[in-house]
Amino acid sequence: MKQPCVYILASGQHGTLYTGVTSNLESRIVQHREGLIEGFTTRYGVTRLVWFEMADTMEAAITREKQLKKWNRDWKLRLIEGTNPRWADLALAMGLAATTNGNDA
Repeated sequence: MKQPCVYILASGQHGTLYTGVTSNLESRIVQHREGLIEGFTTRYGVTRLVWFEMADTMEAAITREKQLKKWNRDWKLRLIEGTNPRWADLALAMGLAATTNGNDA
């Protein structure tokens, strides 16, 4: 099912962050975890889903992503910890396996 979404991945608790947008969150997480999206997330082992927000339209999701990318790191940390204080891998609730990047302490 397609649902516009903006998301934040982390390499681990308080680790490297990546903000992205997609129309299929579960599929995109699998792509990140399997290294199918070359670049930043593959290079830094950023595979743990720590925050996401659904949007009504892809345009709204892209606007939100652009907003978050302008935020400083402290604001992003507060956003994550506001709903996920333990930095749990939210993809587990979708039925995905735990990440294997070694940063899941």
